[in-house]
Amino acid sequence: MLNRRILRVKAFQNLYAYEQCKASNLNLAKDYIREAFLPDLNSMEVQDKAQLKKDAETTVELFSKNLNNKALIASGDYGTKIKSIAIKAVNLFHQYNQKDLEFLEKNMVNAAESIPQLYLKVIHILIGFSKHVQGEYERKRKLNQEALVSLSGDLNLANNQIIKYLKEAPAFNSESTRQQADVEELELEIQEWFREYIKPWEKYQDYIKLSEPNEEEDLNILLEMIKKIIFKNEAIMSYFAEQDLNWTENKAVVRSLAVKVLKNISETPDSQDYVLPEIAINWEEDKEFFQNIFNLTIENDFKNRALIAEKTKNWDIERVASTDKIILSMAITEMSFFPSIPVKVSINEYIDISKTYSTPKSKQFVNGLLDVLAKELTDQGKIRKSGRGLLDNK
Repeated sequence: MLNRRILRVKAFQNLYAYEQCKASNLNLAKDYIREAFLPDLNSMEVQDKAQLKKDAETTVELFSKNLNNKALIASGDYGTKIKSIAIKAVNLFHQYNQKDLEFLEKNMVNAAESIPQLYLKVIHILIGFSKHVQGEYERKRKLNQEALVSLSGDLNLANNQIIKYLKEAPAFNSESTRQQADVEELELEIQEWFREYIKPWEKYQDYIKLSEPNEEEDLNILLEMIKKIIFKNEAIMSYFAEQDLNWTENKAVVRSLAVKVLKNISETPDSQDYVLPEIAINWEEDKEFFQNIFNLTIENDFKNRALIAEKTKNWDIERVASTDKIILSMAITEMSFFPSIPVKVSINEYIDISKTYSTPKSKQFVNGLLDVLAKELTDQGKIRKSGRGLLDNK
């Protein structure tokens, strides 16, 4: 359904969200510890507030040292309550993390599966604008000729060759039905959006002055509507945000695919042969890759970060951008656990992600570090490729 690049981005976004969840869960566990050592207001005994505060901080320290230990490792003389609360806090921290992990894994699959419906809805909004123009023309034609003249230029959109092509394309219509992507419930909103944002728009005014727009001009006005109106307008974006809880993360992908729907038309002259972008790939296979790259990165993150730290000895690992650490950990995981994917493909994919989601210098940092790690891990036999993965992919 969706190509691997998009799935890598979605996995990265959810891994980043998981890191944020872990940070919050860490604070919740520390709060639990401090609350356990608050003075007992119902006790008749004198409370040593200073000692309670000291015990709380000692427990926080013990807890922090044992975050990744299944059994509490305590070197030193700790009281029973301190050990007990530290163990409970460690368990609580991991319980919170597991709950968040399960939610994110399920949510990221659902979010990926919703993308086709979203980008098809974008196209149907364009079709809605065209239908509105045609409807207005027909309505005013019945009233008087003078009003009709003022609308004649708008027929360029009603007769837009790209829209007509899509309306005749079986693949577009069948997938729209399957994805329930029609926007009939938006008829009034589409009329308002057209009047408020399209009609007075300078580029649209230039378009309707054309006597007979060619296919390229028809394509360009639709592409401009997507880029400059639909994805720039707060009211329209609010609609999509209501439709999709992950809209902030999905928006860029949806826009890219909507644009591709239109651009792909030029490659298929006959609408009967048209194929939608990213549709009809083996989703079950892609979903398995998607879930595996997410889960395996989490499982191997501690080991991966140790590798990263070793290769960045002149840097404090904490100073490396959190997004870079996730990107590098994903790349190491992919190179190590997916033998059919060439190393250079993995490196190039994660360099591209770093360009969009990390710091301006991340591209060079990620590229350089992955080149070194790939060679070293291959020499150690920890990266082994087979089949297509053996391709150099220069």
